[in-house]
Amino acid sequence: MDSLSGLGSQKAETPVNPEDDHHGVVLGPHVEDPMHVGPNSRSTRRAISLTWQDVWVTVRVDENGCVPILQGLTGFARPGEVLAIMGPSGCGKSTFLDALAGRLDSKRRLSGQILVNGRKEPLAYGTSAYVTQDDVLTSTLTVKEAVYFSAQLQLPDTMPLSEKKQRAEATINEMGLHDAAGTRIGGWGNKGLSNGQRRRVSICMEILTRPKLLFLDEPTSGLDSTASYYVMRRIVGLAKQHDMTVLASVHQPSSEVFGLFHNLCLLSQGRTVYFGPSGKAPKFFSLNGFPCPRMQNPSDHYLRTINTDFDEDIDPGLGGKPRTREVNKVLVESYKSSNCYRLIQQQIYDIHEMDDMEVHEKERRACFFTQFLVLTTRSFMNMYRDLGYYWMRLLTYVVIALSLGTVFYRIGSDYYSIQARGSLITFVASFLTIMAIGGFPSFVEDLKVFERERLNGHYGSGAFVLANTLSSVPFLLMISLIPGAITYYLVGLQGELGHFLYFATTLFACMMLVESLMMIVASVVPSFLMGLTAGSGIQGLMILGGGFFRLPNDLPMVFWRYPLYYLSFNKYAFHGMFKNEFEGLKFPGDPASMAQNGPISGENVLKNTWQVETRYSKWTDLAILFEMVVVYRLIFFGVLKTTETLKPVVKEIMSAWRKQKGRDTVNPARASSPESEGNKASALGWVWTRKTNGGHLHFESALRGVGI
Repeated sequence: MDSLSGLGSQKAETPVNPEDDHHGVVLGPHVEDPMHVGPNSRSTRRAISLTWQDVWVTVRVDENGCVPILQGLTGFARPGEVLAIMGPSGCGKSTFLDALAGRLDSKRRLSGQILVNGRKEPLAYGTSAYVTQDDVLTSTLTVKEAVYFSAQLQLPDTMPLSEKKQRAEATINEMGLHDAAGTRIGGWGNKGLSNGQRRRVSICMEILTRPKLLFLDEPTSGLDSTASYYVMRRIVGLAKQHDMTVLASVHQPSSEVFGLFHNLCLLSQGRTVYFGPSGKAPKFFSLNGFPCPRMQNPSDHYLRTINTDFDEDIDPGLGGKPRTREVNKVLVESYKSSNCYRLIQQQIYDIHEMDDMEVHEKERRACFFTQFLVLTTRSFMNMYRDLGYYWMRLLTYVVIALSLGTVFYRIGSDYYSIQARGSLITFVASFLTIMAIGGFPSFVEDLKVFERERLNGHYGSGAFVLANTLSSVPFLLMISLIPGAITYYLVGLQGELGHFLYFATTLFACMMLVESLMMIVASVVPSFLMGLTAGSGIQGLMILGGGFFRLPNDLPMVFWRYPLYYLSFNKYAFHGMFKNEFEGLKFPGDPASMAQNGPISGENVLKNTWQVETRYSKWTDLAILFEMVVVYRLIFFGVLKTTETLKPVVKEIMSAWRKQKGRDTVNPARASSPESEGNKASALGWVWTRKTNGGHLHFESALRGVGI
């Protein structure tokens, strides 16, 4: 029979004769780019070819064994082409994309060879983009704002703002979102875009720069058949026009969408059932005894044939109904022994020979200052629009401030006001500031957006930390001044403006510290509920060790006095506010005492009643609080930067250590691999069947040596 000599050689402009398709659909890619503007528009950047050989991904279940997710995958993706990765749910499509993009988590182990332009190197930021299944977007922005902000972050400063805006609007129109451009994306409790529209916004943001390597995980998820077709047609057109290499996992495309793909990688149970031109797949299945019925979507037929979830009997068309798992074994073995597989190896060799000495260049992006300004603007807009970020907290703080003002109303200056002032200040500096954890859900959402954009190379950790800090300052000042003024003047603390400003500034510094602490927790603790618990626990320890509920001289030396007492920001907040309030005041003696005591000075109260360290002024306490804000933000930056730079290095070191210790099994379950089952599976080619003397069905093979 004829071999698949045209493996991977089709281009998007190559028409396919519908008469060659016996199922009533066009199987070959035949797309014209509606936005094509001529030959000069093609990008001059270095194109990227991606190859992989014998790729295995395993997950360890215990100390003695591991379970394979991907088993010996081999293939390639070339510039100007779209590779569709298909298979039943749970077959390893997303894991395969993660492996190729270098995004596997630490629990999964990768072996095999993945080369970029014939070289083993990590993908540089800006050369690739990844659209994940989860649409992580800023819910308060409109479609137009989200895409335009993304364009400002990604496109270089040499491009004028008007051109960036034009690129953003054109991309929105290409994805069919022009009618929803002014609609907010929305999220929990705020209905906005549909799931399909959110999916298209995610794609918009990643194709703005026309990345040379694009990974799409379920790009048609949530889209109707018409939207799926036009979205994929545009992506195929971009791939052709800009020499983009596109890999897309697709769950169940329509026949029209399937006809757009250049090559097809069909997976089942982590193994390759077929890899090659999408238009040749019907011939492969037909020669193996599973022809696609007329007028049926080929992708539906392939998935039904190889889906083992229900393991139902499959009709091969010529009698006999083998089980799905047996069918998979036959198809895998037939593919491994075909000329098609050998041609793939040759194609990979040719790609390595062609690209071995060339390395792709890192893409230009906006400078740090531009990224900082854009992120600050976007973050401020998000904080302003998100009611749960600061506005709900402001309302809560006002209610509590009114409550404090009525409970301690006109506190006076008698002897008993000493204890009342101390209790009020402690409540403000501890329990009022701990409520900043109410913004933790918004912190988590911000970090999710940051992680997605960082991995795709939009900006770095420094710009994000600085922008988040600056954009939050106006809101924290508002929360400090308004509730602070209500509490301060209703209670009747020292009336000078300077004392009030110190009170409000200390409250502001404490809130900045708590927010910084919760951001550190959010970046370290993966779970939302665990983060709330951990953050609350840490702050509880700091309050307890701050020197009010147990005076400093009475604190146990181990842990509580050294080091917690000096590390707790509450200690400096308590002492600073106490000095601000008690210095300069005089109180009458204890009326319950039989001794005739004179007036008690505020300084005496600080030393003897509250055991405040008076060898330095209140301004030193305030300065220490702001220094701690800087330290906490630097720790937050360090955690993000460590995740960005050291995590891949640590992963490589741990992988090498496991291999050295013999704990990382390469190609696990070798006995169950396709190569080891040749004798058993090759006897199961479903071309005809006959009954044995025992009455059992016996399947005979006529596929060995078949030239496909």
